[in-house]
Amino acid sequence: MSVTYPDSSVRSGQNPLRDPRDRRLSRVAGPSSLVLFGVTGDLARKKLLPAVYDLANRGLLPPSFALVGFGRQNRTNEELTAAIKESVKAYSRTPFSEAVWDQLSEGIRFVQGEFDDDAAFGRLSATLAELDEQRGTGGNHAFYLSIPPKAFELVCRQLSKHGLAQAEDGKWRRVVIEKPFGHDLESARQLNNIVESVFPADSVFRIDHYLGKETVQNILALRFVNQLFEPLWNAKYVDHVQITMAEDIGTGGRAGYYDGVGAARDVIQNHLLQLLALTAMEEPISFNAADLRAEKEKVLAAVQLPEDLSTHSARGQFSGGWQGGEEVQGYLEEEGIPADSATETYAAIRVDINTRRWNGVPFYLRAGKRLGRRVTEIAVVFKRAPNLLFHGHGDDDFGQNAVVIRVQPDEGATIRFGSKVPGTQMEVRDVTMDFGYGHAFTESSPEAYERLILDVLLGEPPLFPRHQEVELSWKILDPFEKYWASLPDQPDPYAPGSWGPASADELLTRDGRTWRRP
Repeated sequence: MSVTYPDSSVRSGQNPLRDPRDRRLSRVAGPSSLVLFGVTGDLARKKLLPAVYDLANRGLLPPSFALVGFGRQNRTNEELTAAIKESVKAYSRTPFSEAVWDQLSEGIRFVQGEFDDDAAFGRLSATLAELDEQRGTGGNHAFYLSIPPKAFELVCRQLSKHGLAQAEDGKWRRVVIEKPFGHDLESARQLNNIVESVFPADSVFRIDHYLGKETVQNILALRFVNQLFEPLWNAKYVDHVQITMAEDIGTGGRAGYYDGVGAARDVIQNHLLQLLALTAMEEPISFNAADLRAEKEKVLAAVQLPEDLSTHSARGQFSGGWQGGEEVQGYLEEEGIPADSATETYAAIRVDINTRRWNGVPFYLRAGKRLGRRVTEIAVVFKRAPNLLFHGHGDDDFGQNAVVIRVQPDEGATIRFGSKVPGTQMEVRDVTMDFGYGHAFTESSPEAYERLILDVLLGEPPLFPRHQEVELSWKILDPFEKYWASLPDQPDPYAPGSWGPASADELLTRDGRTWRRP
């Protein structure tokens, strides 16, 4: 349904259709501007700019909001505004409204320049001062660095040099950086030192867009609101946990970034270890940032690596072949990939968590490209029930109960349990009960970047990992990366459309388990 707000409601920044009891829309950003470095990039065009529009369309941005793009291309304000409008129409989640767009577009500005150009940062400073005066942004500015990590230091230094990182009393300055947060522990520490030498630690927002997804946040609700799950969420009842992020595509034009990074650094170090922390953490005292982060950090600090990395890890590289009725190239044949590249496109590891709750419960993490389907899920698999009543049935005749949290694409949760098959025989078969966001709620889930950008403008950091979490994650992954780098062989090949190399199946087979086939 398309909703157009009257001009008065647009000017006030409020949604006239809002029920005051509706807590979903209770957080509206105050006067502020968002400075987007990399405004012409793919991430900005497809995700960030549409998310800003969607926030405005939902009444969550104030009339005194401004958007400033900083880029190398020589554009006028009008040309940038037209380009943003096209992106919004193509990729925004909510219906396009001319009234909302007119209000938002009045605050769009463009500053042209290179990152090492002092004059360009002088123009940026002047533009922000002008917006404070004309638009009423109040001296509150967030700097979103949607740029290569190697440029973070230079941009941060420039912002400091030109007085843009320092805020006067009662005003704020914040910086947003996208992953990757370094490529190992040492580089992550260097990056943290650089950024936090310019901005206070509580003004640094490290974006992991997975943490903005509704289903990721629903992990906390599922566990701590429902008495049904939490009493069973421990080593007494849980056999193991599988966390999967599978993609059915190749590098998708990201060869320049992906090669040399690989599946483990690209996905496991950030997304999957964050999902592990949320799945395994104790109940926080509250949802404020300090309490939530403290519990996640305890889990990451308690992660125990296997003694033999060779038998508890696997890596692979997809080969050419047929997938979904289409012939696809192997990783080494994709444009921009060196013929001898040892970068893995599939990675799987086992870790344990040395706490009373999880002692003896293995956590298996896997991520890969060109797999059977696109899916991200957390599967908590329970131990088998004692087979006392069903004589004549072997243990393997009954499946294991599981709670599966689907992060994407079909957001929701599934419970798997055994049920009697209709008939005269006592035959038991696994069945499922499903909850889907799209079926249970009339409103579609906001995009992750909507939630995260709004949190930046509000100064609410619970969903953003601080540097301690980043460093703990690298401490977990670095030993696997060093072990793989020491191997003389290429990653194990696997067919496109499969679920990874045979070595990944062997990883679980050694433990008497098998991977789920989502």
